[in-house]
Amino acid sequence: MSVQELLLLLYIFVLATFSGFELISKVPPNLHTPLMSGSNAISGITIVGALICSGAALHVSSELGKYIALLAVVMATINVIGGYLVTDRMLKMFKKKK
Repeated sequence: MSVQELLLLLYIFVLATFSGFELISKVPPNLHTPLMSGSNAISGITIVGALICSGAALHVSSELGKYIALLAVVMATINVIGGYLVTDRMLKMFKKKK
């Protein structure tokens, strides 16, 4: 991987992080949980993307690429599991108490 490619990927990562933070910070707290739970199935796509990246990283001799790909898979999995836990907690709030 050349330095230019690495800088381009780093630029995209920083831009995506900044954009995501700005979008989430503009959502009111009372809408955040329903929106997050509603888009939780779509978040599974991040795992697919991370797995594709990790598969591509296996063909690269760079150890850094392999660690970044592993980190991407772990963080995408945490995102999806956390979304399901929040959804479950939110749905329990609406159940009738016995």
